[in-house]
Amino acid sequence: MRFRRIDFSRFSSIKIGPTVDVLVLEKGDALPLDRLPIGHANNLLVGPNPPPLMMLGRDFDYLKIEGERLIIGAATPTGKILSFCRRHDIGGFEFVAKLPGTLGGMLAMNAGVKAHETFDRLIDITTERGVFPKEAIPHGYRYAELPGIALEASFAIERGYDPVLAGELLKLRANQPGEPSAGSAFKNPPGDFAGRLIEAVGLKGHRIGDMAFSGMHANFLVNLGRGGFGEAIALIDLAQERVRDAFGIELQSEIKIIDR
Repeated sequence: MRFRRIDFSRFSSIKIGPTVDVLVLEKGDALPLDRLPIGHANNLLVGPNPPPLMMLGRDFDYLKIEGERLIIGAATPTGKILSFCRRHDIGGFEFVAKLPGTLGGMLAMNAGVKAHETFDRLIDITTERGVFPKEAIPHGYRYAELPGIALEASFAIERGYDPVLAGELLKLRANQPGEPSAGSAFKNPPGDFAGRLIEAVGLKGHRIGDMAFSGMHANFLVNLGRGGFGEAIALIDLAQERVRDAFGIELQSEIKIIDR
């Protein structure tokens, strides 16, 4: 086992957080029970006092084809997945274009774009507790109840990478802000859009310190410079309160907040 010193104000996609030592796990290492996995910190908001953290190392960064299955290690970056599928004419992963992070994060939140989700062609997930078929894992829109820490997953291979579909899905990201963020702040409630609700209660572009709901897309919480954890939490709480009062809808955070 080894530790990696990570400054989350540089490492995380929202550019917020302290500098802490994170345990790096490789194959053969015992999995500690008291540490939280972080992946590449693309949908994380790390507070000043996080619990003990861990991440998967290079041993879990791989892709391979076994028969009609695509096997992917949980530390494999999304860009590497897309390139592999394009090179081997494998369809079903076009939606990962410009989707930040690693497979582990994709599995943990069933990440996707529009009707395309990580679990669509999933066969099973390997965790420290064993191999679990998709049918045994509760999942849905932007959530999955993984039975442990995802180490590897296998997917049914569908031949035919679709560059047109990849381009169309990529265009959907053109309206996303360029400032540091953790992606969508809230899940879309059934039959509605979180961005519409946030804009309807007057919070599109609303700023507290250096944190704001983007003026381009209201459901993106963006860091305009030196934004901090407290400012981000204040905006999240404000949006939930206003939307609840105005519409009776409880916005569910899509950002994972890590703090003791």
